[in-house]
Amino acid sequence: MGDSEAAIIRVVDSLSGVDSKSWDACANPQGEPANPFVSHGFLSALEESGSATRHTGWLAQHILLEDEAGKLAGCMPMYLKNHSRGEYVFDHGWANALENAGGNYYPKLQCSVPFTPATGPRFLVPNTPIREALEDTLLEGAIEIARRHGVSSLHITFLPERQWKRAGAHGLLQRTDQQFHWHNRGYRTFDDFLADLSSRKRKMIRKERERATENGITVECVTGDGLTEDHWDAFFTFYMDTGARKWGSPYLTRDFFSLIGERTANETLLVMARRDGKLIAGALNFIGGDALYGRNWGTIEHHPFLHFECCYYMAIEFAIARGLERVEAGAQGEHKLARGYVPSRTYSAHWIANASFREAVAEYLSRERQYVDRDIAILGEYAPFRHDMSKEEHQEDDF
Repeated sequence: MGDSEAAIIRVVDSLSGVDSKSWDACANPQGEPANPFVSHGFLSALEESGSATRHTGWLAQHILLEDEAGKLAGCMPMYLKNHSRGEYVFDHGWANALENAGGNYYPKLQCSVPFTPATGPRFLVPNTPIREALEDTLLEGAIEIARRHGVSSLHITFLPERQWKRAGAHGLLQRTDQQFHWHNRGYRTFDDFLADLSSRKRKMIRKERERATENGITVECVTGDGLTEDHWDAFFTFYMDTGARKWGSPYLTRDFFSLIGERTANETLLVMARRDGKLIAGALNFIGGDALYGRNWGTIEHHPFLHFECCYYMAIEFAIARGLERVEAGAQGEHKLARGYVPSRTYSAHWIANASFREAVAEYLSRERQYVDRDIAILGEYAPFRHDMSKEEHQEDDF
């Protein structure tokens, strides 16, 4: 898109009419590490399966940036929401504060991947010399749409630091949080990783792995053409059983898993556990260009340390075998620290229409960012790596 060409912003309430190749060319440009969650296949599976729709409180308002010829030059996944569920960046306190003051927090606009607390690009544009200008146009378009809708706020969550800084330069409020990620220090085997740990943690992990596969349990990785409907039937049972106990109402429908199996099989990894030939537990992961993303876990039988084996240790083994730089193990969970997953920042940006409310939230976020910084520094001191590894090396990996 040249300077003389007019940028045209369109909003669509479904990806069904958007060409998948054009969307993906913006979402995952060639030569850059792919992010599976912003792909057309993943996002459309959420819509078509009934997982993220108007009826579940996720009304698509995806932004398309087109040139005068109608060619897609950028895009942005966005939703009009009447609740804050399935986001993992918690603003319930903000909603209560505004509503107690007589305002309306909902509906709001949410730029994110539904039910997916994983960092990835939110302003989706090809890698061109005018990339940042296109990103700015998308952001300005999103703010204008928020104004025209008359919503209380626009939230852009789990965006990369570079895009977070650009959002801040446009006046959006900046928020941070932390997750636990495993970083590959050039390991060739799982034993190489263990060799970097303190002796006590190394022994602990070996013992946990032994205990996890007692009672005749075997664990396998399944991806690509190996994924079958039988796998998805079993995993959905695990997902519903565990999800119902933890959250009350799991978000994803059975159709979603079939659709990703059809559309993104090569970017999908199931770690499945069997006992006496029967599938009893599983962990769902997605494979990116430089990272493995852990998403959902479920089981119908309790066995000590099986969760750690399927979700953390097998993920590390897979990442090492694939030469991936890191494993992002999802939201929360300080127990991940002892297993080699270190604190890493996550980022979100927020536009708030009401000036006085925006000022109050900005003051809160200033204090919260300081707390996150302190928390990451303190947790980093408890990383399980050998003390003879340099502090500077830890800092580079942690942040």
